[in-house]
Amino acid sequence: MKKYFFLLLILITSCTTIHKIPDEFKARVIKVRDGDTVEVLYKKQIVVIRLEHIDCPERGQPFSKNAKQLTTDFCYDKRVKILSKGKYDRYKRLIGEVVLKNKNLNQELVKKGFALHYKKYSKDKTYKTLEDQARKSKAGMWSQEKLIEPWLFRKNRKNN
Repeated sequence: MKKYFFLLLILITSCTTIHKIPDEFKARVIKVRDGDTVEVLYKKQIVVIRLEHIDCPERGQPFSKNAKQLTTDFCYDKRVKILSKGKYDRYKRLIGEVVLKNKNLNQELVKKGFALHYKKYSKDKTYKTLEDQARKSKAGMWSQEKLIEPWLFRKNRKNN
């Protein structure tokens, strides 16, 4: 019995190769979960990417569908470059930026007003500038009279 268990363990271990994820890699986007979360296929391994520096509206909030659609149009079923610092969030999603043809998805979402600069986790001045410009031009979610930040929406939803 021990012999069979040992052989099974070797077989399972040899079939499930986990590749170390480099800080910069190319992968195909296989799923868009929402505006700021995508799944990519890297060396036959599914990696969930949480877009760094930003927070998109949650499902049920205005402009959440716009954010998901922009993300889908930008990268779904395309080979993109992922830039990361090797950090993961509490849900085990790799935090990174998605780049395609020298355009940065994370920045495009903020520029169009479909994402906020997530200042709690990012001090990047580029995102602050892009958010200020989107706010000034009333792009996307900035066209609303009252904006509820996604992190407050999640908190309120959790408390109800």
